[in-house]
Amino acid sequence: MLDNIKRLTELLMEKNPELSEEKAMLWVELLWSDYESTSAKAGYKFQGADYTENLIRQLITSYGDKLHSFIAKNPKYADMLSDPTTGK
Repeated sequence: MLDNIKRLTELLMEKNPELSEEKAMLWVELLWSDYESTSAKAGYKFQGADYTENLIRQLITSYGDKLHSFIAKNPKYADMLSDPTTGK
């Protein structure tokens, strides 16, 4: 799974140069865990890491360039994703 996360992190950094590697990886991990937990709560069987990677890849392709602006709209993730030195 670590290889999947690394590939997706690189893709997100290409799509959104405003994100540092650390922030991009955090976004990928958040998207990954959110998908898995939501699927499990809904009673779906785990489809495997490759399936999850493809789904996250689609999200990054569609919305990756806008993720940095998500913090302003969702305070739930603001503490995790904001830079403590700048507050952004």
